[in-house]
Amino acid sequence: MLPSIVSDELRGWVEPLLPVPVLRKVPGRPLVPDRQALCGILFALHTGIQWE
Repeated sequence: MLPSIVSDELRGWVEPLLPVPVLRKVPGRPLVPDRQALCGILFALHTGIQWE
């Protein structure tokens, strides 16, 4: 498994800013955990790759 871009300390700072997840009534794509989404955003910003 790859090391996480988001440390526990950074996650502690960001977590209070995230909205509370709500149960959706409409089926669709499953939600990605907040930490994985934040890692993807930070990776794209750090490397400058295009967002797909």
